[in-house]
Amino acid sequence: MSETLQTAAVAASEADLLAQTANAVRAAGSALRERFGEVVRYQTRDELMRALAANDDTALDILRPRLTSLRPDAGWVEDELDGGALPPGEWWVVDPAEGNVNHLHALPEWAVTATLVRENQPVLTAVHLPLTGETYTALTGAGAHLDGRPLHVSQTADLGLSIVATSQARPDEDEKVVRRVGSSITAMLFDALVVRTAVPATLHLLNVAAGRIDAFWQFAGARADLLPGALLVTEAGGQISDAEGRPWTPQSESFLAAAPGIHAEAVATLSR
Repeated sequence: MSETLQTAAVAASEADLLAQTANAVRAAGSALRERFGEVVRYQTRDELMRALAANDDTALDILRPRLTSLRPDAGWVEDELDGGALPPGEWWVVDPAEGNVNHLHALPEWAVTATLVRENQPVLTAVHLPLTGETYTALTGAGAHLDGRPLHVSQTADLGLSIVATSQARPDEDEKVVRRVGSSITAMLFDALVVRTAVPATLHLLNVAAGRIDAFWQFAGARADLLPGALLVTEAGGQISDAEGRPWTPQSESFLAAAPGIHAEAVATLSR
């Protein structure tokens, strides 16, 4: 087989893998949607953790067998708070209920995500929003899409005309990180048009990829928070780095995704 035909065969194979991954997150999302509607009450942290785990398990019971059958030799990461580099090889990085606390509180901002990572680089990702029925996908070198329609980041070139977003520090985060989050929000309030602060990160990054939001930043963060959106934004023509403008990796202590026209301005604001 010629090199061109081999390349085409690999591309077709990975496109089919992405389609099957999207089917898996849709199925898991349907199961979570059946559990959605009433506010789940809890009085202690233990009760909260049990409620979160019940949602995770509902989705994982669908995701794990389906994704494992697609890539039997791939490792498995499902702890949404894990960060840093992965060992060599392929890994499924899964957030079975991204925005799980929102789900418990009957808020609409939650999703199911699955990302295949190869040698610490995201290869493909699928993010499903069960309440809207939308599925966002990206495949390295093939672009980012919303239900098959191409996504493109915004063309804005002025941070002062931009909507930007961040998410809060995780529970029990180091005090220095919490204060850095706060100071960065203050800096952006001076420089950007609108600043949005909410969780989860993935939903902000979907909006950056779709051109609805112009930039998103976060300090610290976890693989499951950032890898799906990083691939979506990159494939939609956006620029990612750490908050100082250096290349981003899962080991980085900060993250920035922006339309290319305001990336430098955003770095300057976050570096003050």
